[in-house]
Order: sequence, then structure tokens, then C-alpha cells
Amino acid sequence: MGNTQSTFKELTSINVKDKVEKKGRFDYLSWAYAWAIVKDKYPNANRKVYESDHTGLNYFTDGNTGYVKVGITINDIEHIDYLPIMGHNNQSLSVDKITSFAVNKTIQRSTVKAIAMHGLGLSLWAGEDLSDISETAPKKVITSAKKPTLKKTHDKWNDVVNFVKSNKNEPFASTIAKVEQKFMLSVAIKKDLSSYAK
Repeated sequence: MGNTQSTFKELTSINVKDKVEKKGRFDYLSWAYAWAIVKDKYPNANRKVYESDHTGLNYFTDGNTGYVKVGITINDIEHIDYLPIMGHNNQSLSVDKITSFAVNKTIQRSTVKAIAMHGLGLSLWAGEDLSDISETAPKKVITSAKKPTLKKTHDKWNDVVNFVKSNKNEPFASTIAKVEQKFMLSVAIKKDLSSYAK
């Protein structure tokens, strides 16, 4: 456990500001720079680009849009990032517009985000979850009635857990999107539910 804490502390202490590139209104950290730092500090670190069991492709789809899943393992701890496949304007691409080039760029960006969960460049994503910049793909219309917030104490918790378990063969993002049609989900609850999808 001390090893994990020191890994995070070491990586968060590295100043990456001089390596940050500006593209439009967004800041980017080069995947090559981030990976070089990680491998220099932790030679046994590795990256895994997950592939769909259904298609064999290196991305997943819910039928409307697509996303990639990238894991970075350092000191036997894997952090996984899920990132929508986006175009040059940082908007999700519909399935019919997904190209190998867009998938490759998204994998590299997802690599940097997974590395950031280990600490390197994490500050670049502070507040990202507050700005809705990456998803403008068509969504189902939800009525103005407020959805309840799902908590472990909610009377439907076990039903949702059973739903997630019964959809293990589906992409987790697709399953969670269905749950979000009925409930508001916090990041912590999504994380808890992901453990039932394995």
C-alpha cells in the first residue's frame, strides 16, 4: 500500500506544465511524453488497449456512438479509462462516422487519462466532469420529471445490481446508460456498479 501512495505522490509531484499543448480552448499532454515519464520511473509499467469480445475491434459501441477502454498498470495497480471516440471538435462521433484515425487518437488520449489516474498530469482534468464538452451525440429525450438519485440504501439498489450482473456480456457504458435513464448516478455509485459487471 505504501508503494501505491509513493507512486501517486511521485507522479503528482512532476510538473508537466511546460509540456502541455493548447489546441483551441483545450489543454493536452502528449501521450508520448506521459508514457516516457512513466516508463522512466516505472520500467515494468504497461498499457492494455481493450478489445470488444463481440467484434474483435479495439473500440466498443452502444449502437449510437463508440468509446475506447485503456488500462495502465503501474506497480500491479491498473487504472482504466473509458473515453468517447471524438472528432476534431471534441464531440462524440456517431458510429457511421468512426474511423481508424479517430479511434487511434482516442486511444492515445485515453492513455494519458489513465496515466493521470496514477498521478501524472492529473490537474489537467480538474473540473472536466463539470464541462459537458465531449458528448453532443443524440440522446434519448428525458421528461422534465426529476430522476431519483440511486444510493445503496435505495429500494431499487438490488434490482439495479441484478440488471448490471445480467448484462455482463454487454459494454458497461451501455448498461450504465440504461440505468441512467431512470436514476441519477454519482461517480462512486458507477464505480460500485462496475464491480458487478466483471
